[in-house]
Amino acid sequence: MPELPEVETTVRGLEPALLGQRLVSVEPKRPDLRRPMPPDLRQRMTGAVITGLGRRAKYGLIDTDRGDTMIFHLGMSGRWRLDPDGFDKHDHLILQTPSRTVALNDPRRFGSVDLVETSLLPDYPVFAALGPEPLGPEFTADYLARVFEGRSGPVKALLLDQRIVAGLGNIYVCEALHQARIAPGTKGNRIGGVRLGRLVASVREIIAAAIEAGGSSLRDYAQPDGELGYFFKSWRAYGREGELCGCGGRIRRRVDGGRSTFYCPQCQR
Repeated sequence: MPELPEVETTVRGLEPALLGQRLVSVEPKRPDLRRPMPPDLRQRMTGAVITGLGRRAKYGLIDTDRGDTMIFHLGMSGRWRLDPDGFDKHDHLILQTPSRTVALNDPRRFGSVDLVETSLLPDYPVFAALGPEPLGPEFTADYLARVFEGRSGPVKALLLDQRIVAGLGNIYVCEALHQARIAPGTKGNRIGGVRLGRLVASVREIIAAAIEAGGSSLRDYAQPDGELGYFFKSWRAYGREGELCGCGGRIRRRVDGGRSTFYCPQCQR
């Protein structure tokens, strides 16, 4: 599933084609993805000017001059295709400006498209329950100390809880915990201030580096221009079961809650 860096990269890739442009055509190719598309999507978006693009957690945001925001989620296999050379059966939403075309392609149809009034975005049910962004000013060691207090769950599960921090997924949590030298099964309330500071710094560094590299291409993900994300070449733990860690230990894999956890038992304590 595309995580925060992949969605951020997608939004940045769409910006040159859409920002400031008028939508001359908005064409849903089917009535639903994981959920029904807004029935008035074509009516409300056609003729609108794109005034901004952004991201919240793993959701992309496209603002218009009509006071609406289109919210998209890429699901398991979604991506936007920029100026495609023809359309295929998995292009489920087509946006056209006077000079550019973008197509939302989602073979598995686990993504979603919603349309809400921009002023009501904070009350959008998913957003209302989200924690702070990992690159935002609210995500600090003091914040983690407060939310981890009294929580005996494993730190990996806590970081994946979108109510605690928004947008983190399995790949980048594994990488951040490895860089911070914290075992994924460590109880949240047993991590002291120094290690929390190290964890926050690692999360920020890993996410920023992944965005710079265009995310991690797994299976279907690619940037809007078709380029792959190359951060997978920088993975130090994820997907490296049996390989040597930088400390000389061996990366192990286990399954927690249906997700693979990769870690080094020698340097992660």
